[in-house]
Amino acid sequence: MTEPSTPAPSDFIRDIIDEGLRAGKHEGRVATRFPPEPNGYIHIGHAKSVCLNFGIALQYSGTCNLRLDDTDPAGESMEYVESIIHDVRWLGFDWGDRLFYASDYFEKLYAFAVELIKKGDAYVCDLNSDEVRELRGTFTEPGRESPYRNRSVEENLSLFERMRAGEFPDGSHTLRAKIDMASPNIVMRDPVLYRIKREPHYRTGDRWVIYPMYDFAHCLSDALEGITHSICTLEFENNRPLYDWIVEKLIAGNRPRQIEFARLNLSYTVLSKRRLIDLVRNRNVKGWDDPRMPTVTGMRRRGYTPEAIRNFCAQIGVAKNDNLIDVSLLEHCVREDLNEKAPRAMCILRPLKVIIDNYPEQQTEDFDCANHPQHPEMGTRKVSFSRELYIERDDFLEDPPKKYNRLGPGREVRLRNAYIIKFESMRKDEKTGEVTEIHCSYDPATRSAPPADGRKVQGVIHWVSAVHAVPAEVRLYDRLFTIEDPGSEEDFLSCLNPNSLETLSACLAEASLKDARPGAQYQFERLGYFCADPDSAAGRPVFNRVVPLRDSWAKIAGGLKKG
Repeated sequence: MTEPSTPAPSDFIRDIIDEGLRAGKHEGRVATRFPPEPNGYIHIGHAKSVCLNFGIALQYSGTCNLRLDDTDPAGESMEYVESIIHDVRWLGFDWGDRLFYASDYFEKLYAFAVELIKKGDAYVCDLNSDEVRELRGTFTEPGRESPYRNRSVEENLSLFERMRAGEFPDGSHTLRAKIDMASPNIVMRDPVLYRIKREPHYRTGDRWVIYPMYDFAHCLSDALEGITHSICTLEFENNRPLYDWIVEKLIAGNRPRQIEFARLNLSYTVLSKRRLIDLVRNRNVKGWDDPRMPTVTGMRRRGYTPEAIRNFCAQIGVAKNDNLIDVSLLEHCVREDLNEKAPRAMCILRPLKVIIDNYPEQQTEDFDCANHPQHPEMGTRKVSFSRELYIERDDFLEDPPKKYNRLGPGREVRLRNAYIIKFESMRKDEKTGEVTEIHCSYDPATRSAPPADGRKVQGVIHWVSAVHAVPAEVRLYDRLFTIEDPGSEEDFLSCLNPNSLETLSACLAEASLKDARPGAQYQFERLGYFCADPDSAAGRPVFNRVVPLRDSWAKIAGGLKKG
């Protein structure tokens, strides 16, 4: 398990754990778990839970299990299981030999259900889902009892056994807890514990035609694994009385304690798994690993690092009330991490040709360029220079404003790690008037040195050699939604950003990037942080922009501190 990069924070969950340890609960043990359902890929909200559960286990020298709560075969698959295992491990956490599945306990859960029936605490109900809903009542009116609620233990046992044997059609019978139809908490009004569902399970096949409900399986799985603290998000707060009721009826001795915390809500993002599935199925994105997705696999492909994600989760902390976190904070954490570890390189996104008229036509030379200006241990690379270069199109203006520090008529700039060049002339497209080529002269005495006459050159721009450049594709990603809280919109798809992806196919990169390994991250000088995509082909790399250089969160935070 990864060691935390910063000291563990104090929060209300840790306060509860500390209080329990002082009172001698659970024999001084701390055992947590991360229990995702394998019906989709995990996202940044799950990452917060991963960091919390594994972090607490690490802090208290305890254990954290990885358990797949696979109680609903519809939509579950081994693809999702494998992705979850890979993503949690990539985030930096290890569960040892404690990988479990709720489906491991199906036989035990069935036996627990039989025990409830024998105690008179569960019954088989013949009402369909609409009829159950009609009798459940409202927040202001109590529910009404099912006409099947007072069946004998023997009849319930027989019916439940016949449910398992597959004698009844889907939806015709359920096993319900016998609790209190007048409870102010609707969850406690005889909730369903088992339902008939003829759906093959990705692990158990056709062995079962009845499946336990999540609320029944989850708490008992916790108890069977010896979990001490069942940490979950606020949406399960109303279910806590049912969690406690089930374990108190069936489990003796130390029982797990459920503690709820605020789920992560991230601006310009949706984290509802149902809505993420809609994005994938509707092909609004290219898949679960689309770099615009908030999934761990999507963030990894975009170029986010596990260290940055863990740092983000540590910074937002654990709260009792829901709030909306600015996505700029996540981007800030990514930027801070990559600033330290990403080697520098040069790439031209929108090329404009430059010819240095007084540079020898056949000559080339190599410059030793630092891979990282603050970390000499990262070494250097050779970048080739020639008479014909490419610069960014917006690094030249025919009529530049006063504070424009790049190239223009009568102006000089320094080429990064190379010479100072001066504008001489330009060529334009006769039809469009667009500048197609500029001609410059260079000062050979300024190779990586200031001018001998003391003149000052304000601008520094990046470049690539025309004869040495590597063709590249660059994908510029923006936020997937146009409004801050798309999750609050019923028609959230109407808020999709039509400009969330811009693909530039005529980019030119320095030669060192020719065989960039997929997943390798770089800072492209003056442009931002980029990551080589798996779509890269031999000699033609593809790069995703991870984050731009501009840090909006740092500016926001700085303004808040000044205020």
